[in-house]
Amino acid sequence: MEKQALIDMLNRDIADEHAAIIRYLVHGYMEGEDTPLGASLLSITREEMWHMHWLGMIIGKLGGEPNFTPAPYPYDPTSRATMLKSYIEYEEKLIPHYNEEVNKVDDLHIRRVLHREAWESAIHARKFQRKLDKLSPEEAADLPGKESELPKELPKDLLDKLQAEVTSKYTEMLQHLRTSWVFQQDENIGWKIMDQAMEKMKHLAHFAEDIAEDGIRPEFKPKQIDKSIAIGLALRKALEDVQMARERHLKLREDGEVKKHSGLVINMDITIRQEEYQSAELEDWDKNKEEI
Repeated sequence: MEKQALIDMLNRDIADEHAAIIRYLVHGYMEGEDTPLGASLLSITREEMWHMHWLGMIIGKLGGEPNFTPAPYPYDPTSRATMLKSYIEYEEKLIPHYNEEVNKVDDLHIRRVLHREAWESAIHARKFQRKLDKLSPEEAADLPGKESELPKELPKDLLDKLQAEVTSKYTEMLQHLRTSWVFQQDENIGWKIMDQAMEKMKHLAHFAEDIAEDGIRPEFKPKQIDKSIAIGLALRKALEDVQMARERHLKLREDGEVKKHSGLVINMDITIRQEEYQSAELEDWDKNKEEI
């Protein structure tokens, strides 16, 4: 298979894995990460993130540009049962898909990755089936989070602000993933940026969980991803993003509605401190890089 054809094929796979990440993440947040089903969904989400990461690393190594547009994820939102059945069907379709791709490539590492994606998809289908089988008739017929406590009923203005932060952190996370994959020849910087991407994921969760606990589905629609071709430019863009985010969060922490929710205040405090740390790290990395 020619290199560009291989990159295109793997980018289609990234889109499928990205779609699964978003679907399971949203469902997990709606259930609540302190519930058995919610925690399990978030665990599977982390495995899907590894799938996406392995594919992205290969694309970056091949000199390609990773695709960050998720594919459609067809699912039936009528109930927990119909949703889980949709997940089983989605994962089962990926098994022969990845196994067929194994036969199209010669590189042994890529073949192993694709083969692993296939058998882990089979495991995910089995996990979803087990969760479906364990639901009571009432749980199966209900929607995610139906049995949780009464929603906090956050004001729409605050919900909109939290959703804007989900969008911002989601974009920052994808931006960092892109940088770590495309500039992986500089392994030191690549993995440091990946570490910050993981923190962005936690920041995103702080805001998304509060939205989900209010009975509203968080939206994952990133802004435009910067495609800098020089690591120095990418680092400066990352620094600009985190500095702007910290300024927003300092202001948001003083919002009267935010102060009414102690859990959100705590999450804001740790996010702001981590952004201060990230900003200092990015400044140092940028200073130590040769101008390109």
